[in-house]
Amino acid sequence: MHKIVFLDRDSLIATVRPPAFEHAWQDYPATAPHELVERLRGATVAITNKVPLRAAEIAQLPDLKLVAVAATGTDNVDLAACRERGIAVCNIRDYSVVSVPEHCFALMLAVRRNLLAYAADVAAGRWEQSTRFCLLDHPIGDLAGSRLGIVGYGALGRRVAQIGRAFGMEIAVASRSPVPDTDVVQLPLPELLASADVISLHLPLTGQTRHMIGAAELASMKKTAILINTARGGLVDEAALAEALKTGVIAGAGFDVLSKEPPVPENPLLKLNLPNFVLTPHVAWASGGAMQTLADMLVDNIDAWAAGTPRNLV
Repeated sequence: MHKIVFLDRDSLIATVRPPAFEHAWQDYPATAPHELVERLRGATVAITNKVPLRAAEIAQLPDLKLVAVAATGTDNVDLAACRERGIAVCNIRDYSVVSVPEHCFALMLAVRRNLLAYAADVAAGRWEQSTRFCLLDHPIGDLAGSRLGIVGYGALGRRVAQIGRAFGMEIAVASRSPVPDTDVVQLPLPELLASADVISLHLPLTGQTRHMIGAAELASMKKTAILINTARGGLVDEAALAEALKTGVIAGAGFDVLSKEPPVPENPLLKLNLPNFVLTPHVAWASGGAMQTLADMLVDNIDAWAAGTPRNLV
């Protein structure tokens, strides 16, 4: 009988159905690093959303056979250590193809149309004091007619492109793989950064992509451009971005992710109090529908592995 342990059950607000095979199931709302080994002792299946599983802990878990990641990103799991010990790792794919792209456009519109600045003006009573029927103190830009640069063209990138077309945006893509869509301009990353009005990141965090957007890349962008990141915080040098926003190197940014989560107080993006920067707490993925889809796919992955037909292996 398999023992299944969900290390951070509170990270998933959804109904998780029981797997189809005989098992013992243990939930923990959250798991601290020093609790991990004891909680997984004797477990054959570990479920983690964001709890790290590193080589030192994996070496102490001889019964572990599957790590089921309740997310798409697997940078919290030492994949090499798992492969060395024959532990399968699977993730969840394409569960948030509605939720994340919609959040991208919420961030785009908030920054492009200066919604934070105008909401603050209303809260401060400035509209009531106006001599005109409206306030026009902050520039407002349209998405229509602008170039949307998408970095990474998987399921999320393609959905963002689809919505961008509906807004009347021109789509440009930087991708290592050929782009089959005939209405998309495929460009090297430097050319995309220099020409796009809105840049949206949709890449995993790897050694090659870490800090792929730094001071030099930000300086190459249009001063009127905005940067959207709903992928991974480590893709962008946060100190460089904070400086670029404060000095007007780019016009604005909307982020849902930071390099360390929960963030440390000294993160430079937390200290920004600028109307052209919107930061949300890694919730782009977390609509009710997306979380239920994730929960269903999570159990599908575990059932498939137990049946000898593993899927979504990393």
